[in-house]
Amino acid sequence: MTYGYIRVSTDKQTVENQRFEITNYALNKNIIIDRWISEQISGTIAPDKRNLGKLIKCVKPGDSIICSELSRLGRSMFMIMSILNDLMENNVEVHTVKEGYRLGQDLQSKVLAFAFSISAEIERTLIAERTAEALKRCKAEGVALGRPKGRKNNKYKLSEHEEELRRMLNEGYKKIDIINYFSISSATLYSYMRRNGIKY
Repeated sequence: MTYGYIRVSTDKQTVENQRFEITNYALNKNIIIDRWISEQISGTIAPDKRNLGKLIKCVKPGDSIICSELSRLGRSMFMIMSILNDLMENNVEVHTVKEGYRLGQDLQSKVLAFAFSISAEIERTLIAERTAEALKRCKAEGVALGRPKGRKNNKYKLSEHEEELRRMLNEGYKKIDIINYFSISSATLYSYMRRNGIKY
C-alpha cells in the first residue's frame, strides 16, 4: 500500500502544493497513491501526537510513504532519524519528491537520510543565529524594536489562531504541545486564554 503524506505548519500554507508534487512524482514513477494522510500541525510536535504517528503504527512491511521532503516528517535531526529508523526496521520505504530519495533497508539510504537531516538541523540553527545577530546589530544601531513604548497591543499573537487553539484544546492536546506548536511561552497562552474566557 502506498500513502501520500502531507503536513503544513500553519493555515497560511496550503496542502495543494504538496499534493501536486506527490501526485506528479507518483505518475512519473507509475505509482498509485492508495491513501492520503494530511495534517496541519507543527513538525516539533511528537509523531505520536500527530496523524503521522497513526500512519507509522498502521503501515506494514512492503508499504511505501511518499512526502514532498524529509522535513515534512519532523523539525529536528533526532526526530527525523527516529521516524526513519522505525519505518526502515519495518521494511517500509520512504520516497521524497524534492530530494529524490527512495529510502529503504540499504546502507546508502540510511547514510542519505542522516546526511539530509543533519544538514537541515544545521540550516535551522544558522537561520536562528543570523536572526539573533541581525536583531543585535539593529539594537546597537539604535533601531527601535517591537511596539512603540506606551502603545497598547490591540492584536495578540494567538488572535488569528483562536479557532485552531480551541480545536486543539477540545481534542485534548496538552498545553506544552500547544505552546510548542505556536512557539509561544506558557504565560502568553494562559494570558490569552484568561483574557478570552477560554477554559481547559
